Amino acid sequence: MSTPGGTAEDSTFVRTYTLTRGRTRPRHLLDLDTVLDAGPGRPGPGQAGECEEILSLCREHRRSVTELAGCLGRPVTAVKILISDLLDANALVVPITAPYAESDAGSETDARPSPQLLAALSAGLKRKWPNAVAYPQAG
Repeated sequence: MSTPGGTAEDSTFVRTYTLTRGRTRPRHLLDLDTVLDAGPGRPGPGQAGECEEILSLCREHRRSVTELAGCLGRPVTAVKILISDLLDANALVVPITAPYAESDAGSETDARPSPQLLAALSAGLKRKWPNAVAYPQAG
């Protein structure tokens, strides 16, 4: 049977809801800039071919959600759902990095923010929200 754009067998277009099996929300909270890396697990049987593409891209190097959606040419929401499936299968992981990376090897060994930076941050927040409730320091 012929369709206006060619035969149905020749069409490589797959509707988004088919990829996500009708799901509209991912199970994991993922930002557009969440970075992902390939994990030790494998995607489950019956998962979309795009899952293999996502894994292949993440094996090359770490990729963000936005970058994966762009490479696949799919909507970000659909890619987030596929990523959630891969996270559940442990095929993808969100790498944990040190909260304060050392910028200079010769700098001081304590890479925590300075008291001056914290004081400036506190002053800026108080200016922005002067009516905010102050909580006593824990500990």
